[in-house]
Amino acid sequence: MLLIDPKKKLSFSRCIRDGDLVIVCEKHDTMKATKVCEISVLQNRFGVFKPSDWIGKPFGSKTLVLSHRTQILYIADISFVITYLEIVPGCLVLESGTGSGSLTTSPARAVAPTGHVYTFDFHEQRAASAREDFERTGVSSLVTVGVRDIQGEGFPDEYSGLADSVFLDPPQSWLVIPSAGKMLKQDGILCSFSPCIEQVQRYCETLRSNFTDIKTFEVLLRMYEVCERQMDCGQSDEDVSLGSPPYKRRQCSNERSKVQENTSSPVIMARPCGESRGHTGYLTFARLKCQ
Repeated sequence: MLLIDPKKKLSFSRCIRDGDLVIVCEKHDTMKATKVCEISVLQNRFGVFKPSDWIGKPFGSKTLVLSHRTQILYIADISFVITYLEIVPGCLVLESGTGSGSLTTSPARAVAPTGHVYTFDFHEQRAASAREDFERTGVSSLVTVGVRDIQGEGFPDEYSGLADSVFLDPPQSWLVIPSAGKMLKQDGILCSFSPCIEQVQRYCETLRSNFTDIKTFEVLLRMYEVCERQMDCGQSDEDVSLGSPPYKRRQCSNERSKVQENTSSPVIMARPCGESRGHTGYLTFARLKCQ
């Protein structure tokens, strides 16, 4: 990558500075222009990058993605979870597996202003990072982050019978079902996120004894591109659908087009995006049986 400095001369030696416009080569056929800024962040299919880390490095350098704490849930899964867990203002929600906190922020906003989310992670550093994130996003008053191995120890007894809903994201979520059942109110709802269908099968087998209305979903989001195209006004629907007309008819059409003005009008078109996110995981919901 070459840099053109203010003197309009090519520079091969100057390092990247704050405010420079650089070209990021994501793949061999994909490039993106990005302005280097101390507070900016570049996100793409490979992860999250901080352009501020490029300052002082020569043009043409390689960069590394920021380390992420755990796999995140995307907006399609998150919105589905909020809806099916029936999370509304005033609810008390328990979460096992804080991770990056990508899910926690959404139920926290949904339970505001009088509800609360209690989330737990066995990794102390991840829990501390999550607290900092919640402080920055303004939901710290609605979220309490605890350090606890929920898969091994279960939820704290102090929340027994108080939770409106529980969300589970440990590797072996079926081990947490007995503890989650004790935390839920009568008719409360339990949800588990599992990347593999084998986990779902094991989880559902354990659910049947104390839960009902068991359902598993896979949420796939398909994005569409909407753009404006120019279409010849003289082109009829018949011409578009039937293809090219016979020779004599085509000859008459050509003669007509010489007389008429060639006009066009904008048409809005929609088509599926070339790249879309596929499988993320399975969401299994169940309702606690009334005793």
